[in-house]
Amino acid sequence: MASYLSRAAPRAFNSGLRAAAHARPTTRIQAVQRPAAPLFRRFLQVPAEQPRLRLGSVAPNFQAKTTHGDIDFHKWLGDSWAILFSHPADFTPVCTTELGAFAKLKDEFEKRNVKMIGLSADDLSSHQDWVKDINEVASTNLAFPIIADAERKVAFLYDMVTEDDVRDIAKKGLPFTIRSVFIVDPAKKIRLMMIYPASTGRNSAEVLRVIDSLQTADKNGVVTPIDWQVGDDVIVPPSVSTADAKKKFGDVKEVKPYLRFANVGK
Repeated sequence: MASYLSRAAPRAFNSGLRAAAHARPTTRIQAVQRPAAPLFRRFLQVPAEQPRLRLGSVAPNFQAKTTHGDIDFHKWLGDSWAILFSHPADFTPVCTTELGAFAKLKDEFEKRNVKMIGLSADDLSSHQDWVKDINEVASTNLAFPIIADAERKVAFLYDMVTEDDVRDIAKKGLPFTIRSVFIVDPAKKIRLMMIYPASTGRNSAEVLRVIDSLQTADKNGVVTPIDWQVGDDVIVPPSVSTADAKKKFGDVKEVKPYLRFANVGK
């Protein structure tokens, strides 16, 4: 009997503990086990929830309101190339000069089958008024859409924010967007990413140069050297033999066995 009691007593005691646990308010147990998420994690998409943005990965699709109406990014892109570039805010000095410069290059980008689309962390009514300023300052007519991203949904999707702003979002609120540039090809793949701090304006001519380089490389199976411009010599990739390169391009200038130049014209 004593042996039976020694074995049964722990079981009875454990059963009592389980019963007591079930009798406690479940909300208190959950509060200990699962602390409430910070405000920004409950309501905003943060980097941990983002797709990885790499060269060659498909550009994340999104739906958004723009100065040209509602769009689905992939449908809007169609069979064109695209430049998606972000701005910290409307009515800011650097952004105004940038958008004016890109607007002036409209014809050049259209020749290359490139669509432009801007993004700023303000609403549509603000965008419309800001476009008037841009046109006045730059003596241009801005004709591409600007995304209204007041909730930073696209900005977070494309990681257009700084580490400090993400870390302090619970204290400071929604961050401004940084100056990002994404070049996307007709297959919806990211071909180039440029990220600038808010203090540094971009170079619109460089974005156009990169488009030329990418399209030349895709068309001819070549690569382009430093500071390359349309009409300059290109580089024959090491995977192509000199004999094959001469059949394809004609004259090939061999500086080193691994460094050979050819010209593909304009």
